[in-house]
Amino acid sequence: MSLFTGASNRAMRGTMAAGALVLGALLSMAPAIGSASDAMAPKEQSNTGDIDPSKLPSFDQQKQGVPQSLFVSIHMARGFQEEWDSFGRKGWYTQDPRLKPIDPGTTIFAPDAPAVYIVFEVAPLEDPAQFSAQWFLLDKDGKPSAEPAGRDTLEVPGHERYGYLELKKPANGNWPKGHYLVKLFITPLGQQPFHAANQVGTMQFKITDQPLASEAPTKK
Repeated sequence: MSLFTGASNRAMRGTMAAGALVLGALLSMAPAIGSASDAMAPKEQSNTGDIDPSKLPSFDQQKQGVPQSLFVSIHMARGFQEEWDSFGRKGWYTQDPRLKPIDPGTTIFAPDAPAVYIVFEVAPLEDPAQFSAQWFLLDKDGKPSAEPAGRDTLEVPGHERYGYLELKKPANGNWPKGHYLVKLFITPLGQQPFHAANQVGTMQFKITDQPLASEAPTKK
């Protein structure tokens, strides 16, 4: 019995000594590990949007029953209505009301239009996501301006389907007349919304003095 006990004690002391050596080695390497992790820290993504628009899908032409990117449907419009009775039962409300675009497919707006709306539906999301737009005035050659005329981002919670982006006119006056290109982005929550790698498509609209056929409120 004493022989077994002594052997066990020696083995235990040997194991503890080996453990101490390993621990000491790890502690001595700690600064190197820290500096290595600092060297591998992710770099901040540049806030860019310089993918060739011609290589991205255009969402201006809707294909009936054919989803585009994550979108079940996406329409440019002059506003939207909230249909709270989304389940077809009067008074039965939901936290995710159906959004019905007003004049879907409208692409021509007056210079004093308060905003251009992009109303969309997606398949129910498992995780929250950011849907974003930035819009550019095009020059006579169809080239976008160096800086966006504006930006908008909407956070859509998980398991919701409907949302809209609001392209507001400039704060200092009316829209400059001309053609505009809208770049659309989808990103996981917490990522930079306007990185070029997150672009999913484009849309276009025009600002002109041509009067609109009818006027409608932006929201109801």
